[in-house]
Amino acid sequence: MTQYNIALLAGDGIGPEIMVEAVKVLKVIESRNDVVFNLMPVEFGASAWFKTGSSFPQESIDACDKADAILKGTIGLSHEESKKIPIDEQPERGALLPMRRRYDTYANFRPVYLPTELAHFSPLKPEIIGSGLDILIIRELVGGLYFGKKEAGVNEKGLRYARETLEYDEDQIKRIVEIAFQSAMKRKKKLHSIHKSNVLKSSVLWTEIVGEVGKDYPEVKVEHILVDAAATYLCLNPSQFDVMVMENLFGDILSDQAGGILGSLGLMPSACVGPEKAYYEPSHGSAPDIAGKNIANPYAMIGSVAMMLEMSFGMDEESANLWAAMRTVFADGYSTADLSEADSGITLVSTAEFGDKVVEALTK
Repeated sequence: MTQYNIALLAGDGIGPEIMVEAVKVLKVIESRNDVVFNLMPVEFGASAWFKTGSSFPQESIDACDKADAILKGTIGLSHEESKKIPIDEQPERGALLPMRRRYDTYANFRPVYLPTELAHFSPLKPEIIGSGLDILIIRELVGGLYFGKKEAGVNEKGLRYARETLEYDEDQIKRIVEIAFQSAMKRKKKLHSIHKSNVLKSSVLWTEIVGEVGKDYPEVKVEHILVDAAATYLCLNPSQFDVMVMENLFGDILSDQAGGILGSLGLMPSACVGPEKAYYEPSHGSAPDIAGKNIANPYAMIGSVAMMLEMSFGMDEESANLWAAMRTVFADGYSTADLSEADSGITLVSTAEFGDKVVEALTK
């Protein structure tokens, strides 16, 4: 029997609620396969700071070090609550970025998946969506502006200033680009490289590396597109895209825009993969305004479980079963109040009820 250690970082806001639903699914998968999931729940984020004085306490670090994969909920609080936490200990700076550095999770996968059962959530016209969307955004996650040198102060003119450095070397670019080509080979053999080489020298280097790596993948058709144009085409003609690869800042912005195309970031799971370890998380925020109301849809959290099953554990069939189960629940006319209106003709259920229905469909 195979055993996997999974660190559970429920996090803040709606994180604990949707993590419960993820665990329900893992129990079903475990019950019908020759596998044991050793679940290790630990503190992470703002809630961890209020309890321990650290947003990524040592106990949590130890659990993540031991884990075969990390399943992470949402982090962050309201602006007012966040101000109670020292700047360097606020969840993104004190927990998330250190975790990315520690495990070098350089490859972020965000599927922009809109099958027929979910098409009604999108604000785009049916003629634009067509038969549905299936785009994979691959974002470099541990370099660029977010991880560059930062300073702030007062300059010689007496003016406050801030300076942040956007820096990449060729090895950082090459490894994420290789991941993108490998992903494209498994799909439609089509790759869009997103850049801003008409302004940024880092993008000039980026496009050079894409060209060099592309020689090893002659079957993949590569199209280079400026990031601002890509943002436009995601709204006007998103079906032209299959695999998109980009640096950190561009990936942050465009993947959130893609969530808007789906109708909600609540419909976008993600995987953050490093050389030896990966963490899986919903792309949306902690939604403190609805925390505790049992109305948050756990789709992105459960979808992150599906990605973990495939990418970390090689359980491709169960991953596909899980995606199909969630589509079934939506196709049967169920949703939660954070995604749908009461007068939309859709039957509104709670977070827990949605999770139960996924389990029911998965069991079948």
